[in-house]
Formats: sequence, structure tokens, C-alpha cells
Amino acid sequence: MPTQLKYDTKLPKDNNLVLIVNAAADLPSADFSAEELDFLKNQVEAKQKLIVINRYTYRIYVVVTVPKPAFSAYHEELRKAGFHLQKLVQTDKVPEIYLHDLTGSKASLYLAEGLFLSNYQFDKYKTDKSNACALQTIIITDSAIAEAEVNEYNNLLSGVYLTRDLVNEPHNYQSAEQFAETITAVGEHAGFATEVLDMLKIQALKMGGLLAVNQGSLDPPTFSILEYKPDNAHNTKPYILVGKGVVYDTGGLSLKPTPQSMDMMKCDMAGAAGVIGIFYALAKNKIPVHVIGLIPATDNRPGGRAFAPGDVITMYSGTTVEVLNTDAEGRLILADALHFAKKYDPELVIDMATLTGAAARAIGREGIVMISNAPEEIRQKFKKSGENTYERLVEFPLWEEYAEHLKSDIADLKNLGGPEAGAITAGKFLEHFTSFPWIHLDIAGTAFLTSPDNYRGKNGTGSTVRLIYQFLTEQVKEASK
Repeated sequence: MPTQLKYDTKLPKDNNLVLIVNAAADLPSADFSAEELDFLKNQVEAKQKLIVINRYTYRIYVVVTVPKPAFSAYHEELRKAGFHLQKLVQTDKVPEIYLHDLTGSKASLYLAEGLFLSNYQFDKYKTDKSNACALQTIIITDSAIAEAEVNEYNNLLSGVYLTRDLVNEPHNYQSAEQFAETITAVGEHAGFATEVLDMLKIQALKMGGLLAVNQGSLDPPTFSILEYKPDNAHNTKPYILVGKGVVYDTGGLSLKPTPQSMDMMKCDMAGAAGVIGIFYALAKNKIPVHVIGLIPATDNRPGGRAFAPGDVITMYSGTTVEVLNTDAEGRLILADALHFAKKYDPELVIDMATLTGAAARAIGREGIVMISNAPEEIRQKFKKSGENTYERLVEFPLWEEYAEHLKSDIADLKNLGGPEAGAITAGKFLEHFTSFPWIHLDIAGTAFLTSPDNYRGKNGTGSTVRLIYQFLTEQVKEASK
């Protein structure tokens, strides 16, 4: 059963409880015996951050926080505290827990976020589920937090779970067509529309990038168009989210090595999975914003008539591209989707993709590479959302000189730059297909982790869902003023 975040103003006795305090003085002395209070105060003075009172039939967990000058850093410490708390709760086999904040800072919301995300588990294909997460329900009791806010968080974090599930799904259960079927089913449940273009429609549109990447596959490509358009949407022009949907990437004829590379390439559709998680959260929470999602999907295989280094392909835009490396395929399918986005006259287009190893090497798994031609005001607001959610952004430049790296002797462009600035030249390639405000997110370092990292866990992380959801909801708030 997935984790649920709920709200209840009543704080029952004799139930598993978390108290959040800044100092020992915050502890409600009437709720503890003299011996318990002495123990708690001694533990706080010893700089312990997580203290447990075992009352045998239930437990009281005390989380000690230290306010920080920057709210973003303070909230991140609370999320991490939620991660450490989850480990104890799992050991204690606690199915339900109440959170009560005694700091007056809405701390329970961020602690719940870390606890909820740390409680994720992908055990769909395990026959032995004895180690399944025990915690099912997290209940926030603070009067300073509205029930609607808790419900919104529950849907948002469920969107992160959904994205993680999609990224963790094995490729033999998730072809491009199966992926499109899943998107349609999610839309029917959450409340957004989906149109799926099949091979014939993609051929009719002459989406040369998507068709070229698909040439070596036995499975046809799909191009899914998601739309969430409530009657009370505050924007007249849609926001467009574009997600790279390479459901499995062998590298094509430019074959990847298996160790630490091809063996995790089911995650190469993490950008598309992020789009789906965001749409789920927006629709479930009935956010008044018009959003369109574009997801080109295929696998990249070396079989049959696979496209080859040296080929020249004609993109949906009419641009010709010399292929120098078939493992630089993500930018080809994204380019078709970005050109397709022009027809909607968008307010802003955001694409997200596990695009380059260069991005991961540049800033690691600690941040997301951002490249943008959007106005400075939009870029700053977007970065602020990154700080608030701790999905931090590092902006790389789009200097015109980088276009020199992509000049081809025989075509308009080549799909690969030189050995330097790989993440930037990939972004520069995509820029060629834009004529609107645009933000590119290279999530190669953050979307899939090979070792655990606190509440982000291991394997699929749900990268970009919380970031873009907050950015869009903030845009709605500004528009409604």
C-alpha cells in the first residue's frame, strides 16, 4: 500500500508520535515523567538530533532541529531528519505515526516530506515482501497548517512516487507503446487528457529525429501529447513540458559498455517520467494552470536498419543533421518535440532529459544543469524554486561560440560537439529548434542513483517533479494577484 499523508487536528494519546522541537525548553513537560524529561534534556544537551522514548505499546520520537538563516537549508535539514526517522520507524515496524510541531515553523510539513519520500520502495517484482515498508500513514496535526495544504503535499509526493515507479520499471515491461498506455491510464485517473501519435502519424509528420532513433528497434515509437486545461486556468498561453522518453538506450550502433552504463539505461526515460509525475500532481490538486506535455518515446537499438554514424537525417523542422554518434540520440527526439511545441505559441517550454554524462561529471548528483534563453526574471524564479525544493540548478551559458562546435561539413548541424563542453553543446543543439522562452534541464546526474542518498533513495529519484510543480504553482499565485 502506498504511503499516505493525512491531516487531523486531534492528537490521540497512546499512539506513535513525533515531536519536533528546537530546544529542550520546547518539550511539553506535562506529557513526560520526571525521569523521561531528564533523559530527554540530557540527550538534547549532548547534541542528539533524534531521541526515542519507548513506552512499549507505542513510541515517542523527538526530532531536534536547529533553525538556519536560509529557510531552504532549514527545510532540507528537516527532510533529512525525516530520512533518519524513517529508518527507526521501519525498524520499529510502525504502521501509523502522528507529527506534532512545537517550533511554530510548519516544520512537520518538511519532516513529513522527507519521511514520505524515504518510505518509497519498489518491490513489484519481489516474491518475498517480508521487508516491505511498515509505515503506511503519516498524520500532521499542526493547526498552523491547513488540511488542504497537507492534501496537496500528499498528491505531489504521490507524483514523485509515480515518477520513481516509471523509472524503475524494467524495459521488458515498458516499451514505447506500453509507456504510452500507462500515460493514458494515469491521465484518466488524475484528470488530464492524452493523445498518442502512432508510427503512421509520426511518419506523416516527418519527425525525422524520432524515426531515425527508432530504426533499429522491433517496437514502434510513440509521441504522447498530454493536456491539462482546467476552465479556471490563469494563463492564456500554455506552459509546455517536454520529456525525453528513451525507454531503453543501448547507444545504438555506438554501443555503450555494459558495466555502469547500459545496465541502468532503463532510466533514460526519466525526463518523460518527470512530466507524468508533474501532470499527475497538477491535475489531482486542480491547479488552475494550462499545461501541455510532449513525450517522444522509443528505445535505441543497434538491430535491423539502425541509423549509423555518418547518416544525415531530416528533422521535423526541416533541418538536416549529420549523425556522428548514435548515442547522442536524446537530443534528436527532443528536437522534434521542441519544434512541435511552436504550434501552441507557448508561454514557456521546459524540457527535461537524462541527456549527457558531461552534466553528471560537471556537477555530480548534487544538482541539475540548466540552460535557458528565457528572460532573466523567469530564470531567477525558476532557480528560486530549485533552492526551495533543494533540486538545485546550475546554469550553463549559451554563448554563440558554442554553435561552432556543431557545424557540419555536409549538413546544417551535427549531433555531437567536440570533447569539451558536452552538456552545453547538447543544449546548444536543442536551442536551434526553439523560437520561444525555453529552459533545458539535464538531469543525468540526479534522475537515477546507483547508491542511496538520504530521502532521494536509490535508483529512480523523481527528479524535477517537486521543482517544476512549485515553479508552476508560484506562477499561478502571481497571476491571480
